[in-house]
Amino acid sequence: MSKELENFKEKQKKEIPEIDTGDRIRVYQKVKSGDEERTQISEGLVIARKHGGDLSATITIRETIDKVGVEKIFPLHSPRIEKIEVIRKGNARKSKLYFIRNKSRKQIREKLKLR
Repeated sequence: MSKELENFKEKQKKEIPEIDTGDRIRVYQKVKSGDEERTQISEGLVIARKHGGDLSATITIRETIDKVGVEKIFPLHSPRIEKIEVIRKGNARKSKLYFIRNKSRKQIREKLKLR
């Protein structure tokens, strides 16, 4: 039974770049609208990464749309995710950046030492 499970996990895994909290990333996701399928791009700051290298690993991205903060959770090994690009590496000192929710853009840049 365990060999079958390991084989299944190996088939499901795909290559993803090294993603840490504080990174600015761009996620290309397949979205079905009606009969058509298109690619939707989400770009934002990674505020959390959960479940490590497991198949159920997820990342939480925070982006600002029309001056409103929006958070999205993406499963890393989902077949709906086409690719993930790391735009800028961050220098975060914490593993979860939930305190970012209450900060302005300028304060975020100062905290994460982004340029």
